[in-house]
Amino acid sequence: MTRLSNKLEYDAVVVGSGPNGFAAAITMARSGHSVLLIEARETVGGGMRSSAMTLPGFVHDICAAIHPFGIASPFFRSLDLASYGLQWIQPPVPLAHPLDDGTSVLLRRSINETANELGPDKLSYLKLMRSINNNWDNLLKEVFEPLHFPRHPFSFGQFALIASQSVDHFVQSHFETTGARALFAGISAHSIMPTNLAGGAAYGLLLGTAGHVVGWPVAQGGSQRIADALERYFISLGGEVRTGIEIHSFDELPKAKSILMDVTPKQLLTIAGDLLPQFYRQRLLNFKYGPGVFKMDWALRSPIPWKASACLQAATVHLGGTYEEISEAENSVWQGKNPEKPVVILAQPSLFDNTRTPNNKHTAWAYCHVPNGSTFDMSQRIENQVERFAPGFRDCILARSVMNTTAMEAHNPNYIGGDIAGGMQNPIRLFLKPLGSWRPYSTPIRGVYLCSSSMPPGAGVHGMCGYYAARRALHEVFKEKAETLAAGDFL
Repeated sequence: MTRLSNKLEYDAVVVGSGPNGFAAAITMARSGHSVLLIEARETVGGGMRSSAMTLPGFVHDICAAIHPFGIASPFFRSLDLASYGLQWIQPPVPLAHPLDDGTSVLLRRSINETANELGPDKLSYLKLMRSINNNWDNLLKEVFEPLHFPRHPFSFGQFALIASQSVDHFVQSHFETTGARALFAGISAHSIMPTNLAGGAAYGLLLGTAGHVVGWPVAQGGSQRIADALERYFISLGGEVRTGIEIHSFDELPKAKSILMDVTPKQLLTIAGDLLPQFYRQRLLNFKYGPGVFKMDWALRSPIPWKASACLQAATVHLGGTYEEISEAENSVWQGKNPEKPVVILAQPSLFDNTRTPNNKHTAWAYCHVPNGSTFDMSQRIENQVERFAPGFRDCILARSVMNTTAMEAHNPNYIGGDIAGGMQNPIRLFLKPLGSWRPYSTPIRGVYLCSSSMPPGAGVHGMCGYYAARRALHEVFKEKAETLAAGDFL
């Protein structure tokens, strides 16, 4: 394995090249500092990697495939990634949710068009989503920032009052139709939270509104293109990238004034070891991880034969049936069970991106939630759910790839027990006192910061955890004031 020279010295060293690692590295480099980015794998990207997982010529996204927050992120929006090769593709419909009667409920780009298909729930949907849509830019900055006094207290307070509800309470209070309830519950399942936990509604509201405001796009050529564009941009700033180097201790790093770790608490404990005081080691040990995922990829001879043909307009399809079924399946995972009828989050990017497959063939990508560390084979249950809404699906399969929680963690060590979120996505834990501290990102070791999705604002391809960790480093180590940070800063 390649070794690093300890004779070199940098202003900042970043360990891990996921979206947050790149955001931290770019933020430091934009302020004029020398930065080295280190990645254990041979290619950069973390959860933004793509590869031929089934057959030659078929490009599959290994983890994240759909990127509403990738295009909405205030940090990513401050970068001209199009100039570095990133192109977003918007499907006609952000999301489809098929039902057993052969119909589907759609999250359309237009709030009005979405609401018009929800029958008696039309007015309720319009009232909820319009208020968030009208304050989108301000709300996004508020929810993506760690604990602070809101800059727009009235609009944020209105949102927080609704968003603090559990999914169960929200659905039962605001919707009466099967379609509206299923649509919102399916979107909220991305939170990987129990449906009775306070704050779960926030994810459904934000992701749903994102579908209206910015869409749920895919990256042309695969999610790897996001990482590649970030790498090119970082290098253009004078940054240095080293891959194929796995860090086991701080002794292996070159000298640096600041170190930003795009790792989870368990990994930081392993790497930092006795350098950390006992009280902080205990906090890292007590850190709670959430459910894992079981993931499948398929090479297909033809598009998925959905009973509801409208599903062919969407890159993302939620397979879970009714709200009641979704609630039962997601909550059973938290009870240590592998659901018989899991909520399957499926993507079919090749319908809109023909660069991913040869000879007019297709790909599909899907995962479901399972207990952390589960090795149970969910492949038949996942395919049963697809067949339920698309009879004949199995006849389309040319090849399949299966990844259980162990395989997910082997792919990316940040996925502890298959947890792709970097820890329980509890808004209270994330924003009030991450790791028991009022000062997120900082560690007891001067100049060392945790910049992964284990920190606020949590999971997603948005880079905001890395951005705020770098801001903290710039303030504490380099004594730079917020108003003097790099050009293009968005706050």
